[in-house]
Amino acid sequence: MARKEKNAEATGPVTLPKPRLKKIYREQVVSKLMEEFKYTSMMQVPKLEKIVINMGVSGADKEPKLLENAVRDMQLIAGQKPVITKARKAISNFKLREGMSVGAKVTLRGDRMYHFLDKLASVVLPRIRDFQGLPANSFDGRGNYALGLKEQLVFPEIPYDTFDRIRGMDIVIATSAKSDEEARRLLKLLGMPVREK
Repeated sequence: MARKEKNAEATGPVTLPKPRLKKIYREQVVSKLMEEFKYTSMMQVPKLEKIVINMGVSGADKEPKLLENAVRDMQLIAGQKPVITKARKAISNFKLREGMSVGAKVTLRGDRMYHFLDKLASVVLPRIRDFQGLPANSFDGRGNYALGLKEQLVFPEIPYDTFDRIRGMDIVIATSAKSDEEARRLLKLLGMPVREK
């Protein structure tokens, strides 16, 4: 009986510390944005809504282990279990059938989102070789920013001994900003190294 209780404790939900970036947003970023963009209400200030990480896996139908490893890597990176994405329609040129597993994605919200963005800006991006800052033209016109990483090894959580192949990923940062200019300023104030136009 005691052993069961001990195991239940060990596998219980992990409580993360309060995100440093959330505190910075509330105490510094909100007032700066209100001043710069002349907002009349705090509700107008743009904020982060979610971060979506997407990883495509080619050859997952022939080798299911590839998909398993991609899911494992993504779970280590995001701290949350990803969902397996399926092909919506068949494309014969890509040898795709409808319903085939093609990758994995995870959507981060709340504290996990702030933790991930903090890690991305302060640990991961500086580890990229010859990094010159994020391109300024990756905004979609509605305040969302997309960036691609060529390999998952830039994340410190990925152990080199279990690593099997290089996998790239897309990261989409969705904000409530109405324009690209507001979103760019929000991300810069949160520590993201977005280049000027």
